[in-house]
Amino acid sequence: MKNKKWVSLAVSAALFGSIVGCSNGGADSGKIEDAKAAAEDNSPITIQYWHSHSDEQMAGVNYMIQEFNKKYPNITVEPVFQGAYTDLHKKLQAAVAAKDVPAVTNVEVSALPNFADGGVFADLTPYIKRDNVDLNDFSKGMLQAYSYNDKQYGFPLIVSTSVMVYNKTMLDQLGVKPPQTWSEIEDFNKKVTVKESGKTTRYAFSVPGWDTWYYDPWITNGGGTILTKDEKSGFDQPDSMRWIQNFQKWIKDGSMQMGYGKGASDVMRQMFLEGKVAMVQHSSAIIKTYVQNAKFEVGVSFIPGDKERKSHIGGAGIVIMDGAPAKQKEAAWKFVKFMVGAENNIKWADYTGYLPTHKSVVNTEEGKKYFEKWPQYKAVFENFDNVAPRVQHPAYPEFSNVYKEIVGKMVLNNEDPVPLLKDSVKEINEIIADYK
Repeated sequence: MKNKKWVSLAVSAALFGSIVGCSNGGADSGKIEDAKAAAEDNSPITIQYWHSHSDEQMAGVNYMIQEFNKKYPNITVEPVFQGAYTDLHKKLQAAVAAKDVPAVTNVEVSALPNFADGGVFADLTPYIKRDNVDLNDFSKGMLQAYSYNDKQYGFPLIVSTSVMVYNKTMLDQLGVKPPQTWSEIEDFNKKVTVKESGKTTRYAFSVPGWDTWYYDPWITNGGGTILTKDEKSGFDQPDSMRWIQNFQKWIKDGSMQMGYGKGASDVMRQMFLEGKVAMVQHSSAIIKTYVQNAKFEVGVSFIPGDKERKSHIGGAGIVIMDGAPAKQKEAAWKFVKFMVGAENNIKWADYTGYLPTHKSVVNTEEGKKYFEKWPQYKAVFENFDNVAPRVQHPAYPEFSNVYKEIVGKMVLNNEDPVPLLKDSVKEINEIIADYK
């Protein structure tokens, strides 16, 4: 058995080994028989759905549960709020240790490999094959984000991706369009940045420094790699340095703003609303907030690309706990399939502010009305298959902190990030080695 170092979840392999155990032929046969019996059992059952939905999203959650109950009146779903994603993950860890898990739960996308590697989530592949679920209607990248080692452990539910939100009124007045490629950024910066007495009073754009989710796609779009095929740090490769070299240059010449630390998100948002920055990279889940609060027309563009053009999936998915009883798992599967189905996909997106996940909903009547109401989301759907998974490795939550701290040193202390990033290769590789 591999030595897994559950840093982000604070769980050891020995703990999960004792809970999940190593399956044998007899146990597998028993599971199959239990699953068959559960599928045929329509007696009343109650399952818990652990989640991190905000108060603003609960109207959508309640709507979906009510609609689900119309289809499956024998299944009662109890939504249980467990705090932010980190809090939810810790409570899942404790529930596994106590052998008292919920049937179905949210999981933040970057944490899925760590949990899946520990045997905590049920492999949904047998359910998918049994019920002939069409996976082709999902964005390929969104679906891949919830698979691990060729097994489908979950589905995208509250999905976001980073986009460039821009002041359309301002850019129209300047006769400028948001850059679509890296080669267009320099010209964009020159036309949009405003300086007075050598100090920037209006930045061309802003990239968040507080979360690697925002700059991971810049690394790969520039031809770099975060993790090589042999699972080593890619920061010793020239193309893997291009993003940080550009960031450093743009920060120094005063065209790019980058925030880091407590309150940085609020500062960036306020600067944009006050016209002090023309374009910000932010979560698609925040688009509605910008539209509702801006005193100007808000536009949205997909993030610019170079050697490729991708943005990474964010948010959380929905999964089934492997330790739940067979009957609960069958009920949970019905709930998961309903929650992520195409039928209510537009309503769910409209309620929550997150993205629709099905291609087929775009041209439905509901879909057309949705995009008429929120035209800003068209930029995402024009690049629907360019939404890619994050790095899928159990060590990612830990080793990504290494280069996030380097960005912090660049932003806060004006340190040169290039030698720091090169020096980080050894530390990152040591972290990765601990998971083998």
